[in-house]
Amino acid sequence: MSSMEVQGSGPGGSMKNRESKTRKKKKNAKSRYLPKLSCLRTEPDGKGNFDMQVQTIGDGNGDGPTPTHLVVMVNGIIGSAQNWSYAAKQFCCKYPEDLIVHCSERNYSTLTFDGVDVMGERLAEEVISVIKRHPGVQKISFIGHSLGGLVARYAIARLYERDVTEEPHHASGGSRVDESEEDSCQKDNLKGKIAGLEPVNFITCATPHLGSRGHEQVPVFCGFYTLEKVAARGSWLLGRTGKHLFLTDRNEGKPPLLLRMVSDCEDLKFLSALQSFRRRVVYANARFDRILLLLSVFFELYSPTGLQLFEKEAA
Repeated sequence: MSSMEVQGSGPGGSMKNRESKTRKKKKNAKSRYLPKLSCLRTEPDGKGNFDMQVQTIGDGNGDGPTPTHLVVMVNGIIGSAQNWSYAAKQFCCKYPEDLIVHCSERNYSTLTFDGVDVMGERLAEEVISVIKRHPGVQKISFIGHSLGGLVARYAIARLYERDVTEEPHHASGGSRVDESEEDSCQKDNLKGKIAGLEPVNFITCATPHLGSRGHEQVPVFCGFYTLEKVAARGSWLLGRTGKHLFLTDRNEGKPPLLLRMVSDCEDLKFLSALQSFRRRVVYANARFDRILLLLSVFFELYSPTGLQLFEKEAA
């Protein structure tokens, strides 16, 4: 009879087995109650932008769950990614296993004077690069402050029903019928998505969705039309962004950009992109906001002082 059989069948061997099992149970019980160690990892991309996510340590294989929800935070005029650093940390601490928070700084400081469309294009390309760095993400949300809300609205229109998770497929041979069927299937998969991801939340804080032009649109002017007119004429001081905010931009006979952004255009589906999000939330200061009028921030298009006034002032 082998030594293993003797040890397993004898009383001493059975006692050792019981002690070993007891130690394993105690160890597993302790591991369940001991808090998992985690650290907040900040990953810069070398261009001023950075991602935040919580990395969990000590859960068996040494790797925590891969977050699947990307949150893009966009700063306002003359801002930077640092404006969102505290909020990003709070998001990651609250939902450590779910979120990757990207604080954008592609449009910072005086680059925020380049215009809503130029900044929106930059943000769209930035989001594509973030998704490629984190191929495991499946959902996407945006949070924009002030001008950042307008930039985010332009960017989502650029990313609407656009697949950026895979490189274009080049077939060496094959029928056009197969290619058309593949394209049709791909369009169905991308329907209602932002950059190939499921859109969840679109949130803006103190964003002038209807611009800053119009009677009493900027409370700091106290309703004096002369001051409002002077501000509109001096909008060039803020570059193309100022022209967009005061509705003084007219390119090739087209309406001002913010007026075009309240509906779908041929090349950019502004409204459809916004509607694709599960939740759309706007935050505004009910009192003591000397810069932005409540109606413009709340996007009240169909009030008497909303879209009709907006179109009248833009004419």
